[in-house]
Amino acid sequence: MKIALVGIGKIARDQHVPAIASSRDWELAAAVSRHGGVEGVETFPDLATMLAERPGIQVVSLCLPPVPRFAHAAAALRAGRHVMLEKPPGATLSECHALAAMARDMGLTLYATWHSREAAQVAPAKAWLEGKTIRRVTVTWKEDVRRWHPGQDWIWRPGGLGVFDPGINALSILTEILPEPIHLTRARLTCPANRQTPIAADLEFAHPGGAEVSAAFDWRQEGNQIWTIEVATDTGALLLADGGARLALDGKEQPAPAGEGVPLGGEYPRLYAKMAALVARAGIDMDLAPMTHVADAFTLGERIVTTPFHD
Repeated sequence: MKIALVGIGKIARDQHVPAIASSRDWELAAAVSRHGGVEGVETFPDLATMLAERPGIQVVSLCLPPVPRFAHAAAALRAGRHVMLEKPPGATLSECHALAAMARDMGLTLYATWHSREAAQVAPAKAWLEGKTIRRVTVTWKEDVRRWHPGQDWIWRPGGLGVFDPGINALSILTEILPEPIHLTRARLTCPANRQTPIAADLEFAHPGGAEVSAAFDWRQEGNQIWTIEVATDTGALLLADGGARLALDGKEQPAPAGEGVPLGGEYPRLYAKMAALVARAGIDMDLAPMTHVADAFTLGERIVTTPFHD
């Protein structure tokens, strides 16, 4: 199938373009970007022009920041194209619900992707937790914003999510692997005095079985980057590390598929394989559980002002 990639930034170049190139399902037929393109691929300055001039492109994959994403997704759907959304699927829950309703009415595919759910050890972790009694869950997601998001001013503006941009990856894994749903009860959001979104967040959740569930996100981490989820159960302990790429059960490292024991290994190819399957049946996958937790954090969160941040 022919696909157009909209928004040619770092994540598009690092993950989307290689995943499409390696897939038997897809042909990257167009790119939409004001500031660059993909070598050997026709590039358009805006989505409207691409939609008008390339009616044979069936699918649009959006890699834009969250705030402008709704307008682009709605335009693509109105043009009869299937739509794939980079995480988070939008800036608000209400616009995501509106897109889902539009896709249903038009018989089109809409896919809210959560790439961290496709990490190599997430499915084995989910299977191991099935049927166990959860006692405690501790999420630690700490990384250096200057390393991973250099010069991305949009991420500090309203709708940019701040530290929840990576933190939502942790929440996407958590909502996938836990046998029972949780809900947020308390949040503390630490915001630089010169920014609109948090640089750190501490969260607490209610679990139906009474387990202690907490998460700590921080963008001020130097040295080793930390992306871990620890789960204590009635029969043992689980540790997901490197964003779901590595798994230890009761302290014993579990083997990963060849070439996938590293962060982001194989995640985007699996997303595009799922998108192909959804398009084949005009299916919709708009799980918004991770985004709901983030919205709840902004609703409940106590805002703490810290020193200004300068990139």
